[in-house]
Amino acid sequence: MNDGKVDSSKLIADSQGDPNVAASSSQPSTLNRQLIHASPGQRAWRRFKKHHAAVWSARYLIFLLVLILAWPLILKISGGNFVRTHNPDELSDAQFAPPNVQHWFGTDMHGRDLFSRTLFGAQVSLLVGVVGAGVSLIIGVLWGSVAGYIGGRVDSALMRIVDILYSLPSIIFVIVLITTLGDIIKHSEVVKHSPGLANALQLVFLFVGLGAVSWLTMARIVRGQVLSLRTRAFVEASRTLGAGTPHIIFRHIIPNIFGVAITYVALTMPAIILYESFLSYLGLGVQAPMASWGTLISEGVAQINPIRIYWWMIFFPGAVLVTTLLALNFLGDGLRDAWDVKGK
Repeated sequence: MNDGKVDSSKLIADSQGDPNVAASSSQPSTLNRQLIHASPGQRAWRRFKKHHAAVWSARYLIFLLVLILAWPLILKISGGNFVRTHNPDELSDAQFAPPNVQHWFGTDMHGRDLFSRTLFGAQVSLLVGVVGAGVSLIIGVLWGSVAGYIGGRVDSALMRIVDILYSLPSIIFVIVLITTLGDIIKHSEVVKHSPGLANALQLVFLFVGLGAVSWLTMARIVRGQVLSLRTRAFVEASRTLGAGTPHIIFRHIIPNIFGVAITYVALTMPAIILYESFLSYLGLGVQAPMASWGTLISEGVAQINPIRIYWWMIFFPGAVLVTTLLALNFLGDGLRDAWDVKGK
């Protein structure tokens, strides 16, 4: 009978002496310990790395951004024929040249290098997207935070304004705003003597128009998050200690909705860039001699005729625009999944 009994002390000793058993038992506990002690940002980063489409989109956007910033420096450092060939404002006799060794994206109707014009146009398009998303972030977060935290009549009044603006067709509202402000500056004496100022003001009006309609969804999303945060224990504790409304909003509410706000900003940029391209295509956005992806596509479409289609003038700016919009959307999806509190 004694021979059939199992000595538990020997089993414990054997398991402690076996390195494979010890390693297998310690690895889950170490992993669990790391997950427990990880910050929300670290957990979000782990979930983001599992989203392969978002990771590759981030790499593409970083490469595009580096190329856009480095290309003007390359043109300044280089000299001679390379600068003359790739200068985006250099006119030449090589009109409508297809893609070749010298002109990688071909040339336009004035013989200008389309590769350089696409990169310089990306500066304007991305700038419009960043400024519009920044306006959406600032106004939307402040508006939604105040409405959600204060509540009551203030919440009702602020959200009714959002509902009224939501009822207006956004693109028509932007077109009316830009055309109205554009007509005002055209008849100004200051602008008549400074054409460069007129183009700068046109770009500012574009920023204002796109920013005026891009913050509405942000305000609604932030308000919903604040409604769930204002009853949390840390907010109640801060209120009990005598903290005022601005202190609670800026020190406790806004930092806790940062992930949601950044996610929506990444999803807002493609819509703003697409709006800008559409307005520039209609001639209401960026004006010559400045270039954006929308104006480049518009120039390519204007050259379509029954005899010949200069496909490269439409294909390359359109391809860069589409891939950038897809990358921004995939990046936004990855950030949304990463900051999801229910994410694994």
